[in-house]
Amino acid sequence: WFGRLMALRSLAFDNLTLRALPLDPILENYTRQVPNACFSRVLPTPVRNPELVAVSEEALGLLGLGEADTHDPEFAEYFSGNKLLPGSEPAAHCYCGYQFGHFSGQLGDGAAMYLGEVVNAAGERWELQLKGAGMTPYSRQADGRKVLRSSVREFLCSEAMHHLGIATTRAGTLVTSDTTVVRDPLYSGQPKQEKATVVSRIAPSFVRFGSFEVCTPRDAHTGQRGPSAGSPGLLRTLLAHVEDTFYAKVLEGLTDEPRHLAFLMEVSRRTARLVAGWQCVGFCHGVLNTDNMSILGLTLDYGPYGFMEEYDPDLICNGSDDGGRYAYANQPSICRWNVLKLAEALAAMLPPGAAAAIEQEFDRAYDESFMAGMRRKLGLVFTQEDGDAALAQDLLQLMHASQADFTNTFRCLSGTLGKTVADGVAVLRPHWGSFDSILYSTRPRISPSHLPALARMLASTPALLPAVGLTAALVQAELAREQRRRTLDAVKDEDQFFETLTQQWSDWLARYHARIDRDTPPAPAPAAGAAAAASSDAQAGVGDAARVLAQRVETMHAANPAFVLRNYLLQTAIERAELGDYSEVVRLLQRLRTPYEQIGPLDVKPEWARTLCVTCSS
Repeated sequence: WFGRLMALRSLAFDNLTLRALPLDPILENYTRQVPNACFSRVLPTPVRNPELVAVSEEALGLLGLGEADTHDPEFAEYFSGNKLLPGSEPAAHCYCGYQFGHFSGQLGDGAAMYLGEVVNAAGERWELQLKGAGMTPYSRQADGRKVLRSSVREFLCSEAMHHLGIATTRAGTLVTSDTTVVRDPLYSGQPKQEKATVVSRIAPSFVRFGSFEVCTPRDAHTGQRGPSAGSPGLLRTLLAHVEDTFYAKVLEGLTDEPRHLAFLMEVSRRTARLVAGWQCVGFCHGVLNTDNMSILGLTLDYGPYGFMEEYDPDLICNGSDDGGRYAYANQPSICRWNVLKLAEALAAMLPPGAAAAIEQEFDRAYDESFMAGMRRKLGLVFTQEDGDAALAQDLLQLMHASQADFTNTFRCLSGTLGKTVADGVAVLRPHWGSFDSILYSTRPRISPSHLPALARMLASTPALLPAVGLTAALVQAELAREQRRRTLDAVKDEDQFFETLTQQWSDWLARYHARIDRDTPPAPAPAAGAAAAASSDAQAGVGDAARVLAQRVETMHAANPAFVLRNYLLQTAIERAELGDYSEVVRLLQRLRTPYEQIGPLDVKPEWARTLCVTCSS
């Protein structure tokens, strides 16, 4: 026990970031603009009676800690911020951001604190943070705290995404306390007391796109400016640190403008591949501001996220996103926009034409990664055809029309292989929505009485839509939704409606099975001699077909999770945790470790979860 306690107290901190980047000379911790600095030194604010809720042993293992370390009596004290780990140097990071498309000036770590960088036995460098540990100079009007509700969501989803195989920051610990803060979860005018809770986060770095926006000059639309506007030296120092520390191999041998362009091309590729991964598992981030975009291509800052349940490309998982800017279907274009904003921040260090090249590389990497993911989900293992994108898109449209469960439909698709079309449709049919749920999916998000005027504005002066908090994409989606609602309202015979859907699914499944039949492995090299050829023919046929089918199903099961962290599961865990029962948090943590393994029946969203709403409140 003493040896493990010493391990906890002997983490190999090497706080390179604080040595490399300019620090705020003011040591007092009060809200202010922080010019010409990347970090401000701070101290966590203690909480009363910290209590360990859950730990991720895999994430803590990155630091060189093990399960035994969690049992020592000071563990919760260290991971709540009540005590400082020896060698740690708490600091808050200064960054800016475009929030919902508008430059917001200085933001920064208003609730998160860098503790330092731990170098583990393998020589890996991991930054350790505490989120919710109290006020910093960047807390603005907030208190620097996070609550149990939002912290459970961040802790569990950080680990869920890792086990899904998607690049992400990690979460090591979840520690709650008897300290309370006031929050209004739904911004409904009904505030309540909630427990202050701290999550420890782990990543190679938490530098983000917004870190490079601190030198942004005054914005013509918002009037905001970066706190270090007019300080290009700071930007060059930050860029050099990130390039040298995290991109050295990619940029080896390059200098000056070519080096910086190569850096941004790689950031563009990583970001494109990341969002392609999100789309393939139905993940909707909810708040893709530039300050929530990792410079390393990691999923960062888990707030009002959601995993797709009934497929809806216009899913808005964030109840605070009134304009639908961060809807599921918009995520690739928003991430590209964010990458271009990063290029804009670094424009003075890039060659002419850089932005166009970066945008083109994003689109190429996204299309390549998304289609590679979709082919795996469809079990297209051996060949590529031009029609594969249309095949995938037509499936998604059918899923939308029938309100099919995204995760379950893809998971069950392998069960249609080797079956007749009719039997294949029967495999998928249980995962369609009822007629009532299909009708519910067309409920208006904009008052139908406003749509005619908005349609005219869309046609004549679309540039005015942002002035009323809307986007052209949202208005177009609402017009299509209204048309679909009217079509459904006119349905007189629900049985006939589903017969039509069944025929559409049958037609698609016939196309899919035909495509599967064409997806064959390359023929083996010709054997020498007639006897060898006969032997080769004898080994072919049923045995080969079985092996190909097994390989196809294995590929599909490795690409189509049987379990995702649905909001209703989180809500159940949160409600129990708020009553002091953490067992469901622990159960979910255990289950999400093996998302591609099917354990029992697939999850189905209960009726009560239809109206769940998640906002930015944390």
